[in-house]
Amino acid sequence: MGPVWTIVVAAGSATRFGRPKQYEPLGDRRVLDWSLRAARSTSDGVVLVVAPDHVDSPEPGADHVVAGQATRSGSVRAGLDAVPDDAHVVLVHDGARPLAGSDLFGAVVAALSQGADAVVPAVPVVDTVRSRTTGVVDRSDLVVVQTPQAFDAAALRAAHVAGDEGTDDASLVEANGGSVLLVPGTPTNLKITYPTDLLVAEALLPAVTYGDEP
Repeated sequence: MGPVWTIVVAAGSATRFGRPKQYEPLGDRRVLDWSLRAARSTSDGVVLVVAPDHVDSPEPGADHVVAGQATRSGSVRAGLDAVPDDAHVVLVHDGARPLAGSDLFGAVVAALSQGADAVVPAVPVVDTVRSRTTGVVDRSDLVVVQTPQAFDAAALRAAHVAGDEGTDDASLVEANGGSVLLVPGTPTNLKITYPTDLLVAEALLPAVTYGDEP
């Protein structure tokens, strides 16, 4: 397997949180720093995508810092432009998921050897799910997807050529004819969405393995 690069997306406005959650303190560093540290554990290079007003701020955990766009998919494309052409594998990770450890990063990269164009960590739905129009939905066939997601670099680039939008990159790869493999995610790999999520993340942080200190 050739070079592995990770795009850490941290350009969101965090409307539900009320302020840029990726810069909030968590443990002895910022939320974003844990994501960068985990990405570094399995990557030859890391691209960090931030809001335009943060693009000039020093980020020693990243090899390149680029300005994001108005949408998530646009921000991923901005990051992808900074990934070297010789990269064989590209991971995309949400900067607001600080509890994805090095084990999960390594697992999605390793699973690409099975031949899929995209590898997505997923966990079962444990709550009862209702549709507003049709009532209770059978959860047995439902999963919640997470990041990091790993991609054959050529498949990810091809999926973004048209400039389409998606809630994650695997959906774009699949819409472009690519294959998607689901692997077990980590139930504790929460996405920081509300201020109370930081309290949960603080409690879970000591149990996460991040690899060597960057």
